[in-house]
This record gives sequence, structure tokens and C-alpha cells, in this order.
Amino acid sequence: MSHTQQSNSGNWLDANGGVFIAGIGLHPYQFPTETPYTELGLTAVRAALADSGLAWDRVQSAHVGTTSIGMAAGRVMLRHLGSTGLAVTQVENASASGSFAFRQACMEVATGMSNVVLAVGVDKHGDGRRAANKDGLERLSETATIPAAKFAMMARTYLRERGASVEEMANAAVKNHGNAARNPFAQFRKPRTLEQVLASPRVVGDLTVQQCCPRGEGAAAVMVVSGNAIRHLGLDARRCVRVKASVAGSERPEMQYGDSAVELVRTSAQAAFDQAGIAPKELDLLELHDAFSVEELLYSEAIGVCEPGEGARYLARGDSQIGGRCAINASGGLIGMGHPLGPTGIGQLAEITRQLRGEADGRQHPNARWGMAHMIGLGSVSVAHVLSASA
Repeated sequence: MSHTQQSNSGNWLDANGGVFIAGIGLHPYQFPTETPYTELGLTAVRAALADSGLAWDRVQSAHVGTTSIGMAAGRVMLRHLGSTGLAVTQVENASASGSFAFRQACMEVATGMSNVVLAVGVDKHGDGRRAANKDGLERLSETATIPAAKFAMMARTYLRERGASVEEMANAAVKNHGNAARNPFAQFRKPRTLEQVLASPRVVGDLTVQQCCPRGEGAAAVMVVSGNAIRHLGLDARRCVRVKASVAGSERPEMQYGDSAVELVRTSAQAAFDQAGIAPKELDLLELHDAFSVEELLYSEAIGVCEPGEGARYLARGDSQIGGRCAINASGGLIGMGHPLGPTGIGQLAEITRQLRGEADGRQHPNARWGMAHMIGLGSVSVAHVLSASA
């Protein structure tokens, strides 16, 4: 069985009464400030505890996703809530750090090692140093691995092969800035017109500033609990959202420039659908990695919410709008809500939880039952989670 494949003989997430998100909390994403990371993270954790109805001394373990704060960030932050002796683990996996922290929490709960686990992502704007630049290998190109340059070239290929226009691609940013304007936790809170998106300063190729995600800081937290804990601790089962799939993987050899990342998204998403037992078109909500506008078009096709080659038309028809067939990046996505790295993946899960509860005031997607949070990180690595509303 490959790393991205799951057995159909049983779902490991059904053990221990199932795995659920019982509480969510965020510190708004924002441009870099002098605010200590502890204040960002504790704001999110306290909100998640209050939302779940859990006391801090019930939390048995914490997984902290972060990229730029430094060693041992978790214990330094969490001691302000009380030194309870809980296990603390730090997780770094680039953009997917928070998503992998959440996956670790799910595995810990499903195995029965713990029944109440915190997954939190917190980050400040760092220097962006990458291990890939320290591997001792000479580069054929100094720019080929820079994300903006890579996705600009992938955008040119996408537009040429699909017969799509730059304007159709830029409309992904228009939609996501519009969603972010209705999200009180988003870094950008202004709707943008197509003309504004296209007229913003050019970054590289056809990508303008408003088609690229910002970097900044923020925090997001979720309380992960077992089904048994919901009963024993008297939590509100109606507000608990079930985790039905958790899948992780990494790139395979590339046959054509950019293809391996898209194939990674495709295989990890399909494995997650198999584990959850649903088809892609059953999704009501999808949060995906749209650091650049073209990614939403590429990945909506790869994940299967629309047919291959249909991404731009799916967007143009309004199928990915809130209220459409499947709301993509109802939070505003990385382009609108922001991309502080460590919190980003957990922020996706918080948004889907809020939507599945029917509590996303001002941006609620109607009758939402199924949602997927899909994240990729430098390397590349991928992680996909499928959530379902309570019965």
C-alpha cells in the first residue's frame, strides 16, 4: 500500500468511537507586527477551548505547527495556560505544517493514546530559509524552484492547453478576495474587481500581486477528541464535526515541468475520497492551496470537483462560489485570508468546521454536509482531510 493509498477494508479513523473536531479558534491573520507569537497562539487556543467547552486540564497532548518561530515554541506558549505536564510536539512541514500537526492529533486519538488533543498552528513572518538550498547540489537554474516563477510557467501552460484567458484565471483571485472580505479572520478584507486584480503590480509572467497570497502572521487551533470523549465529557455532539479521511504523501518523479505537484494533489485527494467513501462531486466545500490564482484552476480539476480541462469554466459559471455546486475557498483562501504558513492548514479545517455547523455568518454555504481541506507544502508534500457534519 503506497503512502497515499488507504485500505478499503476499514477506516482507522473509526476507532475509539471516531475522531472529531469539538472546538475551533483563530487569531486573525495580519501583516507582520511586534505582537509576540505567544499572544497570537494563546488567543486561538483559548477560543478553541471555549468553543469546545473543554477545560485546559482535560487536554492530554498538543501538536504545534510552525515554520519560523524557533525551537520548542509549544511549551513556551502553552505554559501560560498551566503546566499540566501534557505531551508537546512541534511539527514543521512548510505550508502544510498545521495540516500535519492536525493529522498527528487525529492519529493519536484514533489509536486511543489520548482522547483530547490540541492541534495549533502559529507563526510569525520568518526569513524563509529552506533546507533545499542547503543540500550541496548545483542548480541548473536559480529561479526554477522559486514558487512564483514555477507557478507562472505552469499558468502559461495551463492557459495555452485549456484555451483559457488571463482574465479567466484572475477571476479566481476576484472570488477569493470577495470571500475574504466577509471573513473577520482574513488578512485582506476588501473585495477586488477584475480590473483591480489585473492592474495590480506584476510579480512574474501573468501573475499580479493580487493573484498571489500574502505572507504574515496569525494562529489557528482545533480541539480533536474521540467519540468516546464526547460522551464521557458531555460535549455538544451536534457541534462536533467528524474526520472521515486523513491522507498524506509526497512527490514522485516528474515527467513534465509542474506535473508532479498536480499529480500529487490528484492522488492524495482520491485516496482521501476512497477512505471517506464519497465521490469528489459530493463535496460541498473545498479549501485548497491557492498561493497563486492558477492553482485553484489546476487543483479543482485534479481533485475532481470538475472535469479535466473545465476549471476555468467551472469558476466562470459560479459553481465554485458560495451557494454554487461546491464552494471553493469560502474562507478567502490563501490569496484572501492569508498564508502565515504554520496556521494555514488548521485555518482551513476551522473554516470547514464552521461551515458544516452552519455558523459561518455572512458567508454560509447552504446545506453543507461534506468538506475537504487540501494542502501542499514545499518539497512537495501533500495532506488531505475530509470532514462531515454531525448526523
